[in-house]
Amino acid sequence: MNAAKRCAITGMGAVAPVGRTVAEVWVAVRDGRCGIGPLTVFDADGFAYARAGQIESAPDAGARDAQGVPLDRASLFMLAAAEEAVVQAGLRERMRNPEDVAVVLATNFGGIERAAELLTEAPSSAAELDRAFREYGFQRCADLVANRFGFRGPRVALSLSCSSGCAAIGYGMSLIRAGRAKAVLAGGYDALTPFCWSGLCALRTMTRDELRPFDKRRNGTIFSEGAGAVLIEEWDEALAAGAVPLAEAAGYGVNNNAHHMTAPAPAGAGSAEVMAMALADAGLSPAAVDHVNAHGTGTRHNDSTETQAIKTVLGDRAHAIPVAANKSVLGHMMGAAGAVESIVAVMTMRDGIVPPTIGYGEPDPACDLDYVPNVRREFPVRVALSNSAGIGGCNAAVVLTAV
Repeated sequence: MNAAKRCAITGMGAVAPVGRTVAEVWVAVRDGRCGIGPLTVFDADGFAYARAGQIESAPDAGARDAQGVPLDRASLFMLAAAEEAVVQAGLRERMRNPEDVAVVLATNFGGIERAAELLTEAPSSAAELDRAFREYGFQRCADLVANRFGFRGPRVALSLSCSSGCAAIGYGMSLIRAGRAKAVLAGGYDALTPFCWSGLCALRTMTRDELRPFDKRRNGTIFSEGAGAVLIEEWDEALAAGAVPLAEAAGYGVNNNAHHMTAPAPAGAGSAEVMAMALADAGLSPAAVDHVNAHGTGTRHNDSTETQAIKTVLGDRAHAIPVAANKSVLGHMMGAAGAVESIVAVMTMRDGIVPPTIGYGEPDPACDLDYVPNVRREFPVRVALSNSAGIGGCNAAVVLTAV
């Protein structure tokens, strides 16, 4: 473990297809209430796939920024999640130096919804075209969050495909450990739009029926939208200021397979390395892990290679550890996935309940771990390992410990 700085999670926020708060999202995931259905937030006619996890009405729909520019749905999701995390942590009331608070946000598509709207207006000049891309820029949401709360520390925008939300938490930890910040609002966000949906359909990784992680019948994932925010603080500073830690962010790892644009590395090598890296960073052995919150996309190759990676890292204990795939309930939340799944892992430790992997009915010899099929399980968890991966070979993992 990095002896210089410990990282406390003091606030969390979530907006997802199954709820607009952490409490609502947790109850749905815990109880296995699926949030996937017909795609209606835009006209899906003509697309190859038409099922998604969607948020039909964005929080504060129609809101504008200080300059009067309309906010895109993805930013509205992130702002709502950030508000919940900051309120839970009580950071507004006890923030002494705004320069000590950083923002690290991650996304796959950023504010592409607003950019697409502007571009369809056929900009008549270079200035109008520049405006479209300026309002779309990946850094915009980090600016919106920092400006709303008055955070004046580093602002970072990441995009590591579907490992983005998890990587944002790890990067936030690194800022605290390096002394660059005393608190970090870290998270991920994305929204479903016709532009991003066309690209997701082109990947041909989706299913037209059910998302069945680790099941023999699995034939693809289903994408969804939302945001997850985690307020991370330097441990001693947080306690001195009266904060109540929800969990410790104990270790993280980020890497890249350098193997293929979309296919996972053989035997899940990249995922195995990043999980081992996170454990080493936390100063914990594989024997300490009580639970794995899996990436679990429901695609044929991801689930089998992730299973191999978990067995590589945890060895013989892998079969005794409950492995949950939250995407079976939430759908694949893209840039938000790793952040929301880390939040679920914290709630798992708090309540001693491992949520189910729903849609599981037929075992696959290539996926032979305990996936907590269909029914939640009471199980004490002190150390949780949350794993994420994405196209381009991006991998991230965080180790969370109970307090």
